[in-house]
Amino acid sequence: MATELATRVLHSLNDLSALPLASSEAFPDVEPTVLKGALDSLRSREMLVYETIDREEPVLTEEAEEIVRDGSHEAKVYEAVCAAMDGIKISELPRIVGGTTAKVGQGKAFKEGWIMKDGDRLLKKAASIQDTTRDQLELIKAKQTMPEPALLVELKKRKLITMQKRISFKIDKGPKFALEVVKEETDLTPCSNCLLGAPSGAWKGKPFKPYNFAALGAHTPSGALHPLNKVRSEFRNIFFEMGFTEMPTNRFVETGFWNFDTLFVPQQHPARDLQDTFYISDPAVADKPRDDETGEFLAEYWENEESLRLVLRTHTTAISANMLHKLAKNPRPARYFSIDRVFRNETVDATHLAEFHQVEGVIADYNLTLGDLIGFMQEFFQKMGVHRLRFKPAYNPYTEPSMEIFGYHEGLGKWVEIGNSGMFRPEMLESMGLPKDMRVHGWGLSLERPTMIRYKVNNIRELVGHKVDLGFVEGNAAVRLDRD
Repeated sequence: MATELATRVLHSLNDLSALPLASSEAFPDVEPTVLKGALDSLRSREMLVYETIDREEPVLTEEAEEIVRDGSHEAKVYEAVCAAMDGIKISELPRIVGGTTAKVGQGKAFKEGWIMKDGDRLLKKAASIQDTTRDQLELIKAKQTMPEPALLVELKKRKLITMQKRISFKIDKGPKFALEVVKEETDLTPCSNCLLGAPSGAWKGKPFKPYNFAALGAHTPSGALHPLNKVRSEFRNIFFEMGFTEMPTNRFVETGFWNFDTLFVPQQHPARDLQDTFYISDPAVADKPRDDETGEFLAEYWENEESLRLVLRTHTTAISANMLHKLAKNPRPARYFSIDRVFRNETVDATHLAEFHQVEGVIADYNLTLGDLIGFMQEFFQKMGVHRLRFKPAYNPYTEPSMEIFGYHEGLGKWVEIGNSGMFRPEMLESMGLPKDMRVHGWGLSLERPTMIRYKVNNIRELVGHKVDLGFVEGNAAVRLDRD
């Protein structure tokens, strides 16, 4: 079919005495998209050149087609009035010509001066009429003329025409014009130059299809890292660069002891309520740990059922507490970090999910001070591209003093909270068995917030969950947190 159409185009060009060839006249029965395919194929062989013409043409509506066939509404009203010897009662007109015709045609006939009103009757006024509306629509249908803009506006207002986009082409001969489309070779193989071991030169004189170096390659489906994983990877690089060791965070289910008790969260604290925490129903409690796992570390808590209740961890600080307890067996300066999921019984909205990722770091060393923590925070966030920080006193059960961290967001033009931090309470560290002169400071922030800022996502449900666009995941590049 495509070859037949291409041949037809070439013969039409050859037969025409005056070029260019107008496709709308030569090929009115061929869809523009189909014709364009044939023209592109011939143009690639330099057999022709063409120019695309986009224009809008008026097309008659169903009502307009009826007017072309039977006459306009105003003409029908005039004819009905003429047919009656003494005119027509206005109330009788809809029954005679129809409701739509009476409503539309009566006003138009008055405007044209074809009829007049006498009391409650319509009388003939003009001796004869010219049905201009019908004549105009017939010309538009025959495509003999393009109506004036004012007329187009009026006909569109009366819903007698709609504008439809038409594509046509002006076609001319190319430098390699011919009446026959010669098949071009696409492959040159060893057999093209040899026959039974002897040179044949079969390739000589054959036309070869040129390479289209501008063509895009076929899209290869492949996996892609989620934006959260891209930002997570950048965070990990920052931590490793600063000498941190990654903590194992594969324990999504924790006991109340590690999640709350070790962090000085009272057992009657509201954070332990069902409204804030996801509790495991089966099994509801954990087995008591072996002595070699905890030793005398807050042993009285292991007799309390509240401490053995199983929960989905509400923060990765539960892992930090466990690591500090292990560090007490061989006290030494250490730096730990973790990036993983935590779970809160939150109401889901544009900025909150029931699960999210927490970025956490802790530093254990001798004689640390709050000034060390502030200095480290400035260095850490500078590597993330945040150069202006503020600290505000806050409360955490397991740190004293505690500070909320605010950074100046250049895009929003205001200060936004970006994390929480503090010095771990001495009584907490001593109960784990750490030396009295060893101090630990830590800080944490979410992974989702910096990711949303970097990728300009306003609704967290478009970053995580069923509303995520896979094109967004595949199309966004990795980030450098220290660069805009």
